[in-house]
Amino acid sequence: MTSFFALLDAINRVMLSVPVLLTLLGTGVLFTVWSGFSQYRSLTHGTALLTGRGIRTQNGKGAITHFQALSAALSGTVGLGNIAGVAIAVEFGGPGAVFWMWVVGLVGMAIKSAEVTLSMLYRDLSNPDDPHGGTMYVCRNGLAKLGPGWARVGKIAGGLFCLSVMLFAITGGNMFQAWSVADTTQAYFGVPTWITGLILAVLVALVILGGVRRLGATAEKLVPVMCLIYVVGGLYVLSVNAQQLPDIFRLIFRSAFAPAEAMGAFTGASLGMAFIFGMKRALFSSEAGLGTAPIAHSAVKTPEPVTEGVVAGLEPFIDTLVVCTVTALVILSAGVWNRGPAAIWTNPPVIVQADGGGWALSNNELPTRSDSTFRPGDQVFAMVEIDGARQRLYGNVAVLEDGFGIRWQPLASVSTPVLVEPGVFMDYRGSTLAAKSFDTAHPSLGKWMVTAAVWLFGLSTLITYGYYGEQGVRYFGGSDRGVRVYRLLWCVLVVVTCLGFIKTAAQVDALSTVALGFMLSVNLPVMLILGSRAMGAWHDYFRRLRRGEIERAHPKPSKS
Repeated sequence: MTSFFALLDAINRVMLSVPVLLTLLGTGVLFTVWSGFSQYRSLTHGTALLTGRGIRTQNGKGAITHFQALSAALSGTVGLGNIAGVAIAVEFGGPGAVFWMWVVGLVGMAIKSAEVTLSMLYRDLSNPDDPHGGTMYVCRNGLAKLGPGWARVGKIAGGLFCLSVMLFAITGGNMFQAWSVADTTQAYFGVPTWITGLILAVLVALVILGGVRRLGATAEKLVPVMCLIYVVGGLYVLSVNAQQLPDIFRLIFRSAFAPAEAMGAFTGASLGMAFIFGMKRALFSSEAGLGTAPIAHSAVKTPEPVTEGVVAGLEPFIDTLVVCTVTALVILSAGVWNRGPAAIWTNPPVIVQADGGGWALSNNELPTRSDSTFRPGDQVFAMVEIDGARQRLYGNVAVLEDGFGIRWQPLASVSTPVLVEPGVFMDYRGSTLAAKSFDTAHPSLGKWMVTAAVWLFGLSTLITYGYYGEQGVRYFGGSDRGVRVYRLLWCVLVVVTCLGFIKTAAQVDALSTVALGFMLSVNLPVMLILGSRAMGAWHDYFRRLRRGEIERAHPKPSKS
């Protein structure tokens, strides 16, 4: 498996390189200016549309309301990327990663509005009660209007995008979510991961078998509740740590433009790492520019395509600028991200070459035999330094011949590692790191509240991405029978993911983001090519709205 994850890292370094991420930022700035700062429209008119104070939509084609569409899309974006993803960003990118997450969230509002508007303009309405849309339809239908040659390009681009969506659905929408739920549940309650996977699979099956209407109905109930519970819990933790917040904000801004110093469990992060991890995890969380959320939004019932683009702009605001920020501030203020060792050796071991190659510690002894500190199955690490850079040498607590001990996983390196911390660290991975941060404010707060949030967030994302992948199957001409087979395989994959082949947070990061670059490489060029269509419709809608040519839901009484 080591070579497999090394391959994923190599792909991510190319497909999510700094030039690609800068292109995403540039696209966001372009559509921000082009739309006349659509962020303001989303916060004002978008809120009015959600609350029924916008325009009349009863005569529109579609299956679900604005609120249901936003909830369905948010159930995919407000998922474990907001908990586990943010934790991974801070753990490996440092505090500066949070700043770049904010940047993506802000410009992402404009990107999301533009891509959803395009999707609404070119959605498939052959069945008005069950419309289909997304970037694949924008490629096929939108590019075809530019000429015969573009039509062929559109079909190829649409197919490539569908394949990318299905890959991301499998890795980021299924495996990342299932693994994170299982890992946190095992860490706190000792539940075997395969049992968690089985329960999740059954719950997911109960919803996805009902199609988009059941998805919308489930999402509109689940998403607001889970967001409210999580944000309120986070604000409580921040109130406890309020005196640290000014220093935390200074640290975020300072680390965004300078290397972050290594300390404790934190390996340190360069400016490039802060930028890449912050951008990558915000992109994973908000999905701005990926072209996935338009799949859910395209099912909305409205006579005006632009209205859903306005509503969609709220997603990155809620997802990144609110929920992700709460998670990041909780983790940074709690100090668990740069924690000290769980136990310290009296006589630290030395590093030696392992029998099968690589480097490991000279003995398998635990610094303490206390059951309250270490349990069999716990993943731990020692902090080493290789050529001036700190790395983690992982191991697992196990029952050995003479009692509890550590089976070290050999670390590959040409140079000899040097032990730089005198103890063993507990490996808090993804959402578990966030949960442990909540625990610092009140015992068991993370254990119960965050675990509950992890289940709700993970379940909602599994359901939504099950639907996204299903739309890829339908785009390729899949029959109803083929869709049913896909749904069954989707649920089976949830269980398979929880069988233990993913070991570390770095591995789940590589796995969950491997398709992001491929989706960007299709969606961003299409947005730029057809951007004038989206912005033309955008400005025309607001021009007609100002002139009173569009009937509002609650028109003002006429003066007599």
